[in-house]
Amino acid sequence: MMNDKKPASVQFHFYIVAGLIWLKLLLLRGLFFDRIAWEWIAADIAPVLLILGVLAVITPGRMKKAVFWSFNGLLSLLLFGASVYFNHFGSVPTYLALYELHQVFQVKESVESTIEMIDYLFLADLMIMISYLLFRRWKKGPVQQQPGSQPSRRARRVYLVVLLVAIIGGGSLSAYSIDSARGITNELVQAESAGFLNYEVVAAIKAQEDSGLIGTGDIAETIAKVQALEATYPYKDIAGGLPEHFGSQKGKNVIVIQLEAFQNFPLHQSLDGQELTPVMNGLADEGFYFPHVFQQVGPGNTSDAEFISNTSVYPIATLAMSTGFGDRELPSLPRLLRDKGYEAYTFHVNKVGFWNRNELYPALGFNGYYDKGYFKNDQFNSFGASDEQLYATAVEKLAQLEKKGTPFYAQLVTASSHHPFKVPDSFRRIQMPDKLQDTMLGDYLTAVNYTDYAIGTLIDGLKRQGMWEDTVLVLYGDHFGLQPKDVPEEQVEGALGIKYDNRISRFNIPLIIHAPGMKQGQVVEQTGGQLDVLPTVANLLGVSLKDEGFTAFGHDLLNIDQNVVGMRYYLPTGSFFNNEVMFVPGKSFEDGEAISLDTHEPVADFNKYQSDYDYILKLMGYSDEYVKLLPQR
Repeated sequence: MMNDKKPASVQFHFYIVAGLIWLKLLLLRGLFFDRIAWEWIAADIAPVLLILGVLAVITPGRMKKAVFWSFNGLLSLLLFGASVYFNHFGSVPTYLALYELHQVFQVKESVESTIEMIDYLFLADLMIMISYLLFRRWKKGPVQQQPGSQPSRRARRVYLVVLLVAIIGGGSLSAYSIDSARGITNELVQAESAGFLNYEVVAAIKAQEDSGLIGTGDIAETIAKVQALEATYPYKDIAGGLPEHFGSQKGKNVIVIQLEAFQNFPLHQSLDGQELTPVMNGLADEGFYFPHVFQQVGPGNTSDAEFISNTSVYPIATLAMSTGFGDRELPSLPRLLRDKGYEAYTFHVNKVGFWNRNELYPALGFNGYYDKGYFKNDQFNSFGASDEQLYATAVEKLAQLEKKGTPFYAQLVTASSHHPFKVPDSFRRIQMPDKLQDTMLGDYLTAVNYTDYAIGTLIDGLKRQGMWEDTVLVLYGDHFGLQPKDVPEEQVEGALGIKYDNRISRFNIPLIIHAPGMKQGQVVEQTGGQLDVLPTVANLLGVSLKDEGFTAFGHDLLNIDQNVVGMRYYLPTGSFFNNEVMFVPGKSFEDGEAISLDTHEPVADFNKYQSDYDYILKLMGYSDEYVKLLPQR
């Protein structure tokens, strides 16, 4: 008896795969941009039709169905990964993010916690197809290869026309979308207008135009351009004379603590009568506290923060600086201080290969590093050792330098407040109210509170070793901890009774400099960024960057009246913070948005900030030019 069921035609598989992929791209568009802009959806299907059309033409007949579904499978995995990446980092990934895929397994717990059920929709059709094939095989035995059904002559003609339209029309529309998007500064708007796949091409073209990571030209000319540009910005109304606080901490030891995922809003706040950050509050009250400092990291996140604070150079927007520039000889604070007789070391409880730090640290000029094997593993989280163990080892090693009479510069990179902020019960120091139990905000505040407590153990250790009164302690956050989708503004405001803005408060990090001998603390209201850490610390230590011929893209926050700091990757290129607003461009400056740092409300008339926008774009461009021209080691 003949089987009346004919296998689906190649044409049918072409149509169904194209339709499924388009639906997935629409889903991705909705997840990325919280809307589906229908005027741009054709840009999503255009490259799909082009690729499928080409595959249909070049693939032998028997293989077409398998190739179509393989393409669907590969692209589905890519879209799933892109959605998870967006959940975790809050930015649209480019193909360059693939360079960092090997880092994912180091933060597996953090990444897994960001996967949402809706992400699995990208793989649903594949699971259904595989299940169906397995069921058929179980039900009827091995599937016999059947000859393909023969569509009608008319259907074949229609299919040929579809292929022609797919290749020519899809290619033309993709080319138009790519060309139109290239002139847009805002990467999010670029991705939305061009569509995800076309956006990857835009990124590739930009990377090619950037001429890779090796610059061409004369670095002296680039430095001259930087100096000329900075001379046009009124950082200080009246220049001249010795900078305030210059050399007040000359010869002192320096410990820089980079706090994982630490935002500024928990400082000086209490929860049910429990002070969230009592140790840091005390340091802020006794030293210099900068409440208006913002993160500036790129794709490298924590490792980028280490790079920025030690070099005062902007990160590029495409790669982690440790990956792209670990082979350079980077002008840095460790190098400056080593020339003054210091020894420089860095401490991190993870393996040094994570984010290519085994290359970054020599590039920055550290004498050495202490990584995972040097710390007692008390199983705090997936990184292993707790902040308490980090500080115990640091005090032990630094005390040896102190006994030799050698001043030191040490950077301590914490990990106990790493996402997903799960603090073991035995380490918890604070009781969360019922409304915050098992919430991301509750877990975050618990982690922040423990991180603060651990800093107190460092201070106690320094005091026991007689080093506290001879050490400048610098603390700053590396990047945000809370994602808007996980913690709405209202939840923070309701829990702590403060103003919280997912645009401004999210990127606002603490910066505290505790300097021995200060008679009273000082709140410095000046807006700043992580670029400004190096110049500020150098001034206190009596190191003149001008005299050293050091090119810094940040400024000493104790000696300026105005400032503008750029940010990209987590905000579109061209975004900046000045003393008054956070500005985020649209397609350009004109359709951007300015938010008051004071009120968190939109500023209707922001035309006066056009000069800051133009300035920061040029300065960040020069920074990219400068770092690419630095010599390789």
